[in-house]
Amino acid sequence: MPTAPPARAGRHDAPCQAVRIPADVDRPDQILAGLTARQVAILTVTVIVLYAAWAVTRAVVPLPVFLLGAIPLGVSAMLLVLGQRDGISLDRLALAAIRQRFEPRHRVSAPEGVQPIPEWLASRVTTPVGECPAALDLPATGVSEAGVVDLGAEGLALVAVCSTVNFALRTPAEQEALIAGFGRYLHSLTAPVQVLVRAQRLDLSGQIAQLQSCAGDLAHPALEHAAREHADYLAHLTQTNDLLRRQVLLVLREPLGITSGDGLGGASPVATLLARTLRAHVHAHEAARQATEIRLVRRVREATDLLRPAGITVTALDAGQATAVLASSCNPDSLIPPTAALAGADAVITTTPSSEEDPKHGRGAA
Repeated sequence: MPTAPPARAGRHDAPCQAVRIPADVDRPDQILAGLTARQVAILTVTVIVLYAAWAVTRAVVPLPVFLLGAIPLGVSAMLLVLGQRDGISLDRLALAAIRQRFEPRHRVSAPEGVQPIPEWLASRVTTPVGECPAALDLPATGVSEAGVVDLGAEGLALVAVCSTVNFALRTPAEQEALIAGFGRYLHSLTAPVQVLVRAQRLDLSGQIAQLQSCAGDLAHPALEHAAREHADYLAHLTQTNDLLRRQVLLVLREPLGITSGDGLGGASPVATLLARTLRAHVHAHEAARQATEIRLVRRVREATDLLRPAGITVTALDAGQATAVLASSCNPDSLIPPTAALAGADAVITTTPSSEEDPKHGRGAA
């Protein structure tokens, strides 16, 4: 059976040109001599202050004496503007240190507010500045059983973990296909999305202990020797290096309420009908929360389908994993891994009775 000749590509099928994308997209714009607007403003204020001081005191203060005080001030301003530590300028570090000095150092979980100290105790005890406890204000107020993070007035968020792709080992054609697949997902976004790359400290104590305990059960002495050597190697790595692992998280956020669904900025008839139905049967806040959770789940499914051709697997975190991620983000130096063994923020913690306990009374049998 004859086949039709292949169609030739027209002029519109020309090969795509490579576009250079800057890696540091958060870098502020430079306006003068490689300095940002903030740096120029600090130096300008310093120069104006020094000139005003010289104009006021030049009649009574000699120039060498004035320079003895002006040069250290100018050098300090230059160091604050141009100096950096861990990618943060020294002026911002100094401002953060001043703010930390005058803010409370003790934070407690008190949604209803911290009660003031009684008068009879306040008259006898002198509390230094910053030692009085203050309410702990966190962006997340709770995590539901489905892993949805409650952000209070900011809405709801859902965290998903994404697998990684070894981009450097792919061929140019495969790299273009991966970029095209990721680009399709970016073009489909209509709501806030955050791609967070976290570096976590890696704890190998469990793997080392497992190797040491299971080495004696291996079938051959050579395998046992290899397992113990590998355990010693991991222990040496732990002692001599700061081991880190990368975790890529996709954070989807939705404000409370029902958004338009027609894609044109207007109110969708389906959304309007759903809003009226929900408000007629349940409380307005609960209705908005349920609709927001439905949108988050739908967006996770869309991300899973769109990123699968790029070789990226998207998995939504459950309550325990989301709570562990929030806890480790508040304390980055901890070794708490995201695991489902941790209970959620709103979960009731219970224990199962042991074999020696009475299941009715929860106490050991006499």
